[in-house]
Amino acid sequence: MSQVALAQASTRIGVFGGSFDPPHNAHLAIAEAAIGGLELDELRIIPTGHAWHKARALSPAQDRLAMTRLAFEGMPHVLVDDREIKRPGPTFTIDTLSGLHAENPGAQLYLIVGADQFAAFQHWHRWQAIIDLAIICIANRAISTGENAGFDAYKNIESRFVTLSMPLMSVSATQIRQLAASVSSQNPELDRLLPLPVARYIALNQLYRHR
Repeated sequence: MSQVALAQASTRIGVFGGSFDPPHNAHLAIAEAAIGGLELDELRIIPTGHAWHKARALSPAQDRLAMTRLAFEGMPHVLVDDREIKRPGPTFTIDTLSGLHAENPGAQLYLIVGADQFAAFQHWHRWQAIIDLAIICIANRAISTGENAGFDAYKNIESRFVTLSMPLMSVSATQIRQLAASVSSQNPELDRLLPLPVARYIALNQLYRHR
């Protein structure tokens, strides 16, 4: 899918959600690419609450929120938003976007998703309404398996999609959890994959040890 012209709006707000279990360096790279590539005024980083679509149980919400705040602390234009963690019941992206739209009338919303997530986008709750509220921004990176999958299904609405150029980064939260579970003390390899404050938080709180 080719890059399309970005919509003009008085305020550009990016929305980057995920379990962030844990947040890692590829997440930071996506955030930086979105802020620069989309010329965002603000990027909301939103840890998911009840991830109804995931087979595994997530780490406690307070740990994921704390790690996310540590990971993105000091990054310009970024705000860690805890609304999904506070919201009872299943987490649906459409609810988050509807809330942000109501709070920021006239702003253009940009939803940042990975290529693997985008491959299943038509299975998301009220996905057509999501397209109405936000431009969908697909971030491709080396770890993604769904790159270029399913774009033909969105003919005639191409203006609602953009792609983000990403550095090649073979890192995933699953890989990090496995590394953290395999050692009795902090693994130096984690320092390469994670922001240092997040690696320290994982070691201090002994996260992922019993998985």
